[in-house]
Amino acid sequence: MFLMDLLVRRSSRGVPEEVAAAARIEGMDPARMARLVAAGRIVIPANPNRRHRQCAIGEGCTVKININVGTSGSRCDIAMEELKAQAALDNGADAIMDLSTGGDLVAIRKKMLALDTTVGTVPVYEAVRRAGNAADVDGDLLFRVIREHCQQGVDFLTLHCGVNRQALAALRSDPRLMGVVSRGGSFHCAMMMQRDEENPLYAEYDYLLEILAEYDVTVSLGDGMRPGCLQDAEKLAKSVEYITLGTLAKQAHVKGVQRMIEGPGHMPLDQVGYNVRMIKEITDHAPLYLLGPLVTDIAPGYDHVVAAIGGATACLNGADFLCMVSPSEHLALPDVADIIEGTRVAKIAAHVGDTVRKHEGWRMDREVQMAEARHELDWDEQFRLSLYGDHARKIHERDGETETCSMCGDLCAVKMVNELFGTAPKGKGKKTGK
Repeated sequence: MFLMDLLVRRSSRGVPEEVAAAARIEGMDPARMARLVAAGRIVIPANPNRRHRQCAIGEGCTVKININVGTSGSRCDIAMEELKAQAALDNGADAIMDLSTGGDLVAIRKKMLALDTTVGTVPVYEAVRRAGNAADVDGDLLFRVIREHCQQGVDFLTLHCGVNRQALAALRSDPRLMGVVSRGGSFHCAMMMQRDEENPLYAEYDYLLEILAEYDVTVSLGDGMRPGCLQDAEKLAKSVEYITLGTLAKQAHVKGVQRMIEGPGHMPLDQVGYNVRMIKEITDHAPLYLLGPLVTDIAPGYDHVVAAIGGATACLNGADFLCMVSPSEHLALPDVADIIEGTRVAKIAAHVGDTVRKHEGWRMDREVQMAEARHELDWDEQFRLSLYGDHARKIHERDGETETCSMCGDLCAVKMVNELFGTAPKGKGKKTGK
C-alpha cells in the first residue's frame, strides 16, 4: 500500500506550502505553525484529493466553527441542505459536516464536497443505512465505507473509536439518566452488545490509521459517551472514554495521522473549564472540537445561546473548534433560518474565545475601532465593524434616521459626556447613511 508523505511529517522537516498558506491567514510565523502541526497541536484537515479553502485548527489559531447539515430519514430535501450549507458559509462557517442519513448519501456528499470549504462526515451513519441496522454492521463494511469517504475527498471523519467495551462497562456500572445520546455512540454500543464483539474501530485501530494515512485524512475522535444532560455530567463513562481517546490520539500522532478530539457534551458551567483542560492534558494538547457544551437543559429553542455560553467558556480554557448548535437542537431538523441564526451565534462565541485566547485579543484593532466609532457616534463605521452589520443597521433604523440610538435619544450619555469634556466629534455625531 502506498503511503503519501503526510503533512505531520513534512512539517517536522520544514514548512509545507499548505502550512505557509494557513499561517498567512492566521497571522502566525510559518515556522511556528509547522512546529505545532508536527507536534499535533494544530491540524489542517485537507484531503489531497480535492482543493478548497483550508482552515487551521488548534493552538494559536483563531477559533473555528463547524456547521452540521444533512438529510434525515423523515426529511430528505437535498436542495434545502445545499441552501443551508451555503448560508452557513455566507455567515462565517469555516467547515461543514454532512450528517445525512436519508436519500442518496453518496450523491449528497458529492454536492457538499463541491463547496469551497473543509468537509467532514460520520461514516458509521452510512454503514448502518447500508446494513439496515446497527447490529448488522461489521468491521469489513465499516472500513469499506471509511475508505470510500476518504477516496471521495472528505477532509475529516468523526470516528467513535473510544466507544469500547471498557466504556460500555462503565456505562453499566454507573448508569446515566440519558444513557447514550450520541447517535454514532449508540450505534457502536448496539454493535458491541448484539454481536458480542469489540468495536472494530478500537480493535483494529492500527488498520484504521493505515487507511487514514493512505489519504492523509484527519480523524476526529468522537465523543460517543458524552453526557446528554447535566444530571449525567459526573458519571463515569465519559471519563473512561477521555482516557481511551488520549491513548488513541498518541497512537495516531506516532503514525503521522492528524487528529482532533471531540467533547464534552452537557455539563454545568463550572465543570466546563476543568473538563476541557483534562481532555487537553490527556491528549497531548490535540485540537479540541466540541458541540456546546450545553450548560442548561431547560432552554429548548434557545440551545444555540446555551451552547454559545458553554462554547465561549470552553475556548477560554483551550477549546479550538466550535460546532454550531441551532435553535432547533433537540426539536427538529434545522431549516435555513435556524442555520443562519446558529452560525451567527457560534461565530460570536468563537470571537469571544479569540479575545481571551490570543495575545491582547480584546485589544485587537476591530474592538478598539468599534469603541472609537461609538464615541464618535459614527453609525456607518459601527455597522462596518459589526460581525453582522446589516442586521445591526436594520435594528437601528427602525425608528428613522437619528444621531443617537432611539433608546436614549436626547439623553444620550455618550453625547452628553462628549460635550462636557469637549471631546465631541467635529460633526457632533454622524447620522446613519442611507
